[in-house]
Amino acid sequence: MTWIAALPMYEVTPALAEQWRVWLGDVLRRVKPGCRIVEPDKELHGFWRRPNVLMSQTCGYPLMHGLHEQVQLIATPRFDAHSCEGAHYSSVIVTRADSRFDTLASYRGTPAYNQDDSNSGMNVFRHAVVPFARGDRFFSGVMRTGSHLGSLRAVADNHADVAAIDCVTFAFVCDELPELARRVRFIGMTAMSPGLPMIAADTVPQATIEALRDALNETVEAQPELARCLRLQGFSTLTLENYQRIG
Repeated sequence: MTWIAALPMYEVTPALAEQWRVWLGDVLRRVKPGCRIVEPDKELHGFWRRPNVLMSQTCGYPLMHGLHEQVQLIATPRFDAHSCEGAHYSSVIVTRADSRFDTLASYRGTPAYNQDDSNSGMNVFRHAVVPFARGDRFFSGVMRTGSHLGSLRAVADNHADVAAIDCVTFAFVCDELPELARRVRFIGMTAMSPGLPMIAADTVPQATIEALRDALNETVEAQPELARCLRLQGFSTLTLENYQRIG
C-alpha cells in the first residue's frame, strides 16, 4: 500500500500552502519516508475515508458525524492565535469595518458561512445565534461561500453582512492578506471547541500513530522558524470524548 498525506485545512494562500507541505514532509520523513504528499480530492469526505491516508486534517463536525467510524485521531494542534487556548479554538464573528452593527444581538442582514459541515463557520455560529432568535427565525437568508476566505470576502465586499471565521484562519489572513483583514472588524466570539485534529485511516497501525505523535512535536522543535510561520506551538492528544461537545 502506498501511503498518502495532505493538510488541506489552513492553506489560506499558495505561499502558506507550500509552507505546510514543507513542514508535513519533515514530519513524514521521520515516520514513513515513502509516504506521498498529494492534493486531496475536492470532496474531502471521500479523501478522509481512503484506507491509505497516513495523515490528514479534518474538522470536528464531520469527525463526530460519521467520520470517526473510519479514522483514528493522531493529535490536535496548539496554535499561537488570538482566541486559542491550548488545543481549543473559537471563531471570530466579523462584520464590515464600516458596518453600523456592533453586536450579534443587534445584527440584521445576511450571514455568510463556508460549508454545511463546518464547525467553525456554521455549527458554532448557529449556537451563538440561538439565544437571540428566541425560537424564531433570526436570519432572512444565508449565503454559502465554500470557504472561510470566501466568507470574509463576501462580508468585505458587501455581499453579506456577518460571518463566523475560524480564529486560526483569521490569524493567517492577518499575516498573509492584511488588506482583507482590515476591511472587517470583530463583533463577538463563539464558544470554544476542540481544534481541527490530525487523523489517520483506521488501517494505520497503533505503533505508527504513536510515532506520528512524536514526530509532530519533534518537528515543531526542530523547525522553530517554520513553526512560527505556521503559528504552531505543539500538539496535544485528545480523545473522541473531548470532541463530543460538538453537536
